[in-house]
Amino acid sequence: MGVNCMSKNYWLLKSEPDCYGWDHLVAEGEGTWDGVRNHRAANNLRAMKVGDEAFFYHSNIGLEVVGIVKISQAGLADPSDPEGKWAAVKVKPERKLSHTVTLKAIKANPALAETELVKLSRLSVAAVRPDEWAEILSMAAH
Repeated sequence: MGVNCMSKNYWLLKSEPDCYGWDHLVAEGEGTWDGVRNHRAANNLRAMKVGDEAFFYHSNIGLEVVGIVKISQAGLADPSDPEGKWAAVKVKPERKLSHTVTLKAIKANPALAETELVKLSRLSVAAVRPDEWAEILSMAAH
């Protein structure tokens, strides 16, 4: 078995906290990430595997990474799409960050200048490189 067989990918999932925030997910225990109607974001959903981790990001209100979720089911059809064209995954909350990481702080960090969150700011489901993941975790620890 090759090393890549066990590799984990990292993501960032955006949601408006007044519609579906971290506390909603925690209360549910597991949530369906659906309603994505952007092709690149949907391709990111399709690329997710069970066990991948994602930052939970509050968009519009807060503009900050608040927690980490784990992909619990992958490769699902979006239940909100009657035509079955769009993708969805299920996620479970892993942990709330001890300190949230704001978009302002991310944009101010040169190590994160190339993140999809910064470069493709309207993308609701973004890939996160391992070095970016580690950097944001480091920022959350302070």
